[in-house]
Amino acid sequence: MAYYQAMGSIPPKRHTQHRRPGRRGRPGALYSEELMGEEGFSSDSSLLYHRAIPSATVGAREWAVGDLSTTPNHPLRPRHLRLHDLFSAKDVAATDVVTGRRLVLGNGDVRLSYVVAGAPSPWYRNAVGDECVYVERGAARVETVFGAFDVAEGDFLVLPRATTHRWLPRRSRREPLRAYCIEAAGHIAPPRRYLSRYGQLLEHAPYCERDLRPPQGPLLAEDVGAQEGDATEVYVKHRGSGPGGIVGTVHELPFHPLDVVGWDGCLYPYAFNVRDFEPITGRVHQPPPVHQVFEGPAFVVCAFVPRKVDYHPLAIPVPYYHSNVDSDEIMFYVDGDYEARKGSGIGKGSVTVHPGGHAHGPQPGAAEASIGVEFFDELAVMVDTFRPLELGEGGRTVDDGEYARSWGRGRS
Repeated sequence: MAYYQAMGSIPPKRHTQHRRPGRRGRPGALYSEELMGEEGFSSDSSLLYHRAIPSATVGAREWAVGDLSTTPNHPLRPRHLRLHDLFSAKDVAATDVVTGRRLVLGNGDVRLSYVVAGAPSPWYRNAVGDECVYVERGAARVETVFGAFDVAEGDFLVLPRATTHRWLPRRSRREPLRAYCIEAAGHIAPPRRYLSRYGQLLEHAPYCERDLRPPQGPLLAEDVGAQEGDATEVYVKHRGSGPGGIVGTVHELPFHPLDVVGWDGCLYPYAFNVRDFEPITGRVHQPPPVHQVFEGPAFVVCAFVPRKVDYHPLAIPVPYYHSNVDSDEIMFYVDGDYEARKGSGIGKGSVTVHPGGHAHGPQPGAAEASIGVEFFDELAVMVDTFRPLELGEGGRTVDDGEYARSWGRGRS
């Protein structure tokens, strides 16, 4: 996100001396300056000032990141995946957001996972690409080297590649933390058409910088009841020869990762709540790109929010049938009433897979029934990919096996 922020203690000029407070008239030790940047010094970056040497490790071991194998969607068919069936209530207390994720769908560009978590996660960094985590239900505190976030229902949290962080779910008897995890093989950002040539969000964008929440910080070890010199394990997901080209390593650090006294730049995590997305509507049905929130390498993320719908006197508010010629369309149904899907078995926690090469659209009778409707009360997160997705272990487990036949049945 090319929007400058500065936090904590930084020197007046970059790449110059920045020291700890001195004693008895002597200068303190230098802080370690780290440039965290994208595309080999050619894109957005931030400078972080550490109390420790950020590259120091005293040990490493393998981390089995879970089942990342995928199975082609062959024979080609649309699918309905019931994500709420992936985790039982008795498993939640021991499950964390990092190691407990179950892969639903994936390809070489993006992986979609789901987790219901009640346990604190280990410290973690994804060295493969950026993550965009959508909080379906529940709440959590997320501590990062840039600062902390309090996230809750409806929040997207965008975490740049290699951001060290951990998830601390808020305890709730009513609703555990449910997270839909979008892991890119590159970087996630606002759509380029929303941005000026200098990176400002433009007037026609459905959100602006005021809607983005930066981290609260700086956040240091002593702020979370730890000590600066506490040895800490950090789980690192990185490229390798495992399924999907991904493997894991646990690094043991001789210091606590919360050691950044200050930072500045245009690369940092941020949160955005879906309720701050301003829907774009028209006299006739608008195409999916008007719902776009983010883009990544060969995929986009959209949000369908409660909104007024088409107001032409002859409008048909539900979508027309369409063929995904160039993409797979993955819709995660979060809340509300889905007019176009009535009679299909879709409900909260459902994911539909509409693959490229297959025409899809409203269920039988839905178009006629939608005439005269003025408002859609629905909330869904959609990911469109431009290379075919394959089914992960989680997706294979909760496929209902019936959805492909739903257009042949009458509306219920």
